[in-house]
Amino acid sequence: MKSSVKNSIINRLVLMFAASALVIFSLIGAVLYAVVKGELLRHERDGLYTTFNDIQYMVSHVGTTDRWARVQTKLDTLTPADGKVRFWIFSDDPRFTYGKDLADLHDFDYDPGDVGRLRIKGKEFPMHTLTKVLPAFEDRPPIRLTVGVDTEPYYETLRTFLGAMIGLSAIGVLLVILFGYWIAKAGLQPLKKMSDKAQTLSPKTLSERLAVSALPNELSDLAQAFNGALDRMENAYKQLEAFNADVAHELRTPLANLIGETQVALSRERSAPEFEMVLQSNLEELDRLRSIINDMLFLARSDQGEAATSLSHAVISEEVQKTVDFFEFVLDDSGMSVSVNGDTKARAMIETALFRRALTNLLQNAIQHSSAGAHINIEIHATNDAVQVAVSNPGAPIAPQHLQRLFDRFYRIDSARQDRNGIHGHGLGLAIVKAIARMHGGGAFAASTGGQTTIGFTIGGGRP
Repeated sequence: MKSSVKNSIINRLVLMFAASALVIFSLIGAVLYAVVKGELLRHERDGLYTTFNDIQYMVSHVGTTDRWARVQTKLDTLTPADGKVRFWIFSDDPRFTYGKDLADLHDFDYDPGDVGRLRIKGKEFPMHTLTKVLPAFEDRPPIRLTVGVDTEPYYETLRTFLGAMIGLSAIGVLLVILFGYWIAKAGLQPLKKMSDKAQTLSPKTLSERLAVSALPNELSDLAQAFNGALDRMENAYKQLEAFNADVAHELRTPLANLIGETQVALSRERSAPEFEMVLQSNLEELDRLRSIINDMLFLARSDQGEAATSLSHAVISEEVQKTVDFFEFVLDDSGMSVSVNGDTKARAMIETALFRRALTNLLQNAIQHSSAGAHINIEIHATNDAVQVAVSNPGAPIAPQHLQRLFDRFYRIDSARQDRNGIHGHGLGLAIVKAIARMHGGGAFAASTGGQTTIGFTIGGGRP
C-alpha cells in the first residue's frame, strides 16, 4: 500500500501542487509582512514626530519656573492614563525636569534627534522614542526632551497579521491539495482508461488497439507507441504459435518413425542383421532430431543478441570457393555447376565457420530447388562498408508474399514438396542464414525475377 501511494502520479502531482502553493504563499506572505511592517512603522513614526513637534514647540518657548509649572500641568493632561504616550524632560536644574522614572531613565542610550527603543519595567513591549536636546532659554538651562509611544499596538497588529497569513496560507494549501487532487484525477482519467484497457488485453484480444483520436495530445504519442508495441507483440505471439506448431510437427515425424520402427522390430523375433538395420534407421532419425535441436538452440542464442566473436580477416571469394568444393560430389551427381563471380578481392571480418555454414545452407537450398543440370551462380559484391553474397539458381517464380517469409523458421512454400538429391532440410536453413548475417552486422535478402531465384546475405566489410 505504501509503495502504491508513493508511486501514484496523482499523489505526486498533489504533493507538487501543495509544495508550489506553500512556496508561493510563503513568498507572498513574506512580502506582505514586510510591506505591512514598514507601513505600520512609518505610521507610528509619523505620529511620534507629530506629537514631539507639538511638545517641542510648547516646551522650547518656556524659560521661567512659573510658566514651567503650567507646562508640567499640560504634560500631565496630555499623558493618557494607560501610559501609551509618555514624556520625559531631563535637565541639570531639577526645577525643569518632568516624567516618571527619571532616575532610572536618566542614563539610557539615545541618539539626539533620532528615534530609538526604550524598555520600561513592567511593560511587555518597548517604547518607541524620539529624543532631542533643546537649547537654553531665559532662566531654563538646556534640556533633553524625550517622547515615547507604546509599541504594543504595532507588535499586536504584526502578530495578528502574521497569524492571519499563516492561517490563510494553510487554508490555501489545503484547498490547493483538494482541488489539485480533483484536477490531477480528472486530467489523468485518459491515462487510467489506457491502463484499464491494457489490463483487459490477453492473447485472445491482442488485435485490439487504443483509440488515439480520443486522447489528449500529450498521451497520443504514448498511445501510438503502445499500439506499436501491441503490433509487435501480436506478430511475435503469432510467430511463436506458428513456431511451436512447426516444432511439434517437425519433431513428431522422426519420433513417430522411431516409435513405429521400434514397435515393428519388437513385434516378433528378428535376427541381429535385422535389428542392425532398424538401429541404423533409428540413428538417422535421431541424427535428424539432433540437427533440428542444435539449429533451434543456435537460433535462440542469436535471438538473445549473440554476435560473432572469433573474427578473422578473410577474402570472401576464397571462403566461397572452399564451400563450393565441399559440394563437388553432390554437384557431379546432379550434373549441376557453380560459378563464382563479382568482386573476388572483397575482404571482411568474419567468423569462418559461421560464414561457411550460411553459404552451405544457401547452396543446399539452391541445389534442392533446382533441376538436374542446372547452373548456380554465386555473385560477390562489395561496397565501402559491406560485402554481399548472393546465390542464384533457375526455378519457378516465387510470389512476393512468399519471398517475405522465406527466412521464417520452418516456412516452406510447398509443404508437399519432397527433398531431393539426398539433401534433407527441416525449414531452418534460411532462418540460420539470416541469423548469421545479423551476427555479422548484416542482413538477408531474397528476389525472384526472370526465372531466377536469388537468395543472399550481407556482412560488414567492404572494398580493400
